[in-house]
Amino acid sequence: MLQRSASMILLSPKTRGFCTSAAEKIVASVLFERLPIVIPKIDPTVYAFQEFSFRWSQQYRRKYPSDVLNRSDSKGKGDYQIDYVPAPRITEADKANDRRSLKRALDRRLYLLLYGSTYGAPAKKPVWHFPEKVYESEETLRKCAESALESVIGELSHTYFVGNAPFAYMAVQSTENMSKLSPFKRFFFKSQVIGTDKFTIGKCEDHVWVTKDELMEYFPEQATFLNQMIIS
Repeated sequence: MLQRSASMILLSPKTRGFCTSAAEKIVASVLFERLPIVIPKIDPTVYAFQEFSFRWSQQYRRKYPSDVLNRSDSKGKGDYQIDYVPAPRITEADKANDRRSLKRALDRRLYLLLYGSTYGAPAKKPVWHFPEKVYESEETLRKCAESALESVIGELSHTYFVGNAPFAYMAVQSTENMSKLSPFKRFFFKSQVIGTDKFTIGKCEDHVWVTKDELMEYFPEQATFLNQMIIS
């Protein structure tokens, strides 16, 4: 769980944050994302500029004789006709706002959130969180992150971990609800969905696939940190 009292820090060449005491726990958390499937719609400002550029260039384009331009009309045409109907950008999952489906928000990145108990949750109550695991005896911290994701989705054949090192971390301090827990650090790894649009999610009470904007609804108190951490 992302606690209110967490001090939110992004990794940088000057601030690594890997040093920790023997009693301080380390949690490997996975930002599991599905990349956009279709090209996002062009921004109206960009579209207007492209239209202007095209019309401006038409004024100075090379003029060809009409017999050259009409030569293609004299060629024989076949009997066939291809009717191409593009797939809709808005899916049934979009219409139903089915956040458990990967077949939605096709032009946006989606991120996996789990609802259940996790390390640092107050009174071990279920909370929304990323796939994560407390580091124990794994060879590397990335191995711990892989184990966290594997325990949720099964085998990792449809995943790709981006890099071997975490790209951000959060130092979580003790609160009244966490009086029995020592401060700990949560390290974030990035992994991406490859070659599938469906996962069997386990080890949780519920799950959702949400966009960056929707993600803020689940962690409003960490909006500043998440805006810096997630680029989409």
